[in-house]
Amino acid sequence: MAKDDTGRLHVTVKSGGKRKLSSKLWLERQLNDPYVTQAKRDGYRSRAAYKLLEIDDKYRFLKMNQSVVDLGAAPGGWSQIAAKRVGAAEGRGKVVAIDLLEMPEIAGVTFAQMDFLADDAPGKLRAMLGGRADVVMSDMAANTTGHRKTDQLRILGLVEGAAAFACEVLKPGGTFLAKVFQSGADATLVTQLKRDFATVRHVKPAASRQDSSERYVLASGFRGSNERPDTSEDDGDQPSR
Repeated sequence: MAKDDTGRLHVTVKSGGKRKLSSKLWLERQLNDPYVTQAKRDGYRSRAAYKLLEIDDKYRFLKMNQSVVDLGAAPGGWSQIAAKRVGAAEGRGKVVAIDLLEMPEIAGVTFAQMDFLADDAPGKLRAMLGGRADVVMSDMAANTTGHRKTDQLRILGLVEGAAAFACEVLKPGGTFLAKVFQSGADATLVTQLKRDFATVRHVKPAASRQDSSERYVLASGFRGSNERPDTSEDDGDQPSR
């Protein structure tokens, strides 16, 4: 164990045995990530909780009494934040978490183990909420193959599916937040979102690792069945109307 450039102790994982280099690097990064350490202290299930906290602190889209859907929710870091901010544990708001994997119970969160891409998923969700949602959010990422172009297409397809689901369940004026990865491939997604939402922007919270191409698309002001005008793509963190 040694100190890094900031003076913090740096844990080095030994190589050898059956551990692959990629596994060694991932474990080393986790052990030395201050957000991972802080999440354990704060009782959050993942470091991703801080990404949602940062984005919501800036844009204030999670409000008391709202109904929120968390797609691909496991292990539940985002659901924890949403439940606190909408008052779900006190019955003031609702949070429904959806995932193919099982997820341990969270106070104020209703969990549904199902595929949100199934044809009947939007109807089931609306029945669980007793109506439509104010916010649909997704921190999902598709399983990677190591082939950059293939992985980008997989990730984009997942986000497009999440956006289509959001349009089926959101109230007019609602918000959609989803993880994407910076590339030229998401231009079609952004164009579609701008037809369906009044404002679309890309954001990168400080909790996102700086060496990652990960960022988030935040679309607010869902138009519902209103007219959806054609618009051009936004640039960076600036909104486009």
